[in-house]
Amino acid sequence: MDKARAANMPNDNVTRAIKKGTGELEGSTYEEAIFEGYGPGGVALYIEVLTDNRKRTVADLRHLLSKGGGNLGESGCVAWMFSKHGVLTFEKSVGEEKLMEVALEAGAEDMTDDEGMLTVTTDPSSFDAVKKACEDNGMKPLEAEVTMIPQNTVKLDGNDAEKMLKLMENLEDHEDVQNVSANFDISAELMEKLA
Repeated sequence: MDKARAANMPNDNVTRAIKKGTGELEGSTYEEAIFEGYGPGGVALYIEVLTDNRKRTVADLRHLLSKGGGNLGESGCVAWMFSKHGVLTFEKSVGEEKLMEVALEAGAEDMTDDEGMLTVTTDPSSFDAVKKACEDNGMKPLEAEVTMIPQNTVKLDGNDAEKMLKLMENLEDHEDVQNVSANFDISAELMEKLA
C-alpha cells in the first residue's frame, strides 16, 4: 500500500491488486512464485511474482531477460546470494542518536548512514515492531519494506549499467512482478547521468 501511494497509483489499480492477491477476483487462481536469473555483467536477479498463468509469466520473464542482456536461471541459482531483511529509510533530520536508541530497543539489527539518509535494518520478524516504535516516537520512515538484500554486489558502468537499469524498469513494469532484487552497484554520478 505504501509503495502504491508513493507511486501515485490510482485507487482502482490498488483495489484490483489487493483483490488479485487475496483471490477475490472471480475465475482466477493466483500463485506466488520466485524466479531467478542473471542480468548484464553477471548481476544476480531475484524476482517475486504473483500470477494466474505461470507459463505466460515464465515466457514473459524469459523474453524480458534475454532482450535485456540476461537470462532466466534454475531455481536456487542466485537465492543464496540474498538474505531477507526489513529496511526502513529516514531523513537524517530525525536525529541519529534518537533513531538508534528507539530502533535498537524495538529489535533492529543495525543502522547505517547512507548518503545523508539513515537506514535501519531489521530481522523480518521484528520489522513491524521497529516501524511502529519509530512512528510512535514521531519518526516516520520515507520507505519501509521487507526485501531481499544482496550479500555482495557487482560493479557496473557504461553500456552494462544502462542495460541493467532498462531491464529493471521493464521487469518492475510487468503486471505479475511484485518485487525485483538485484545485486548491481552503479555509481551515483552514472545513475544521475543515465536518468
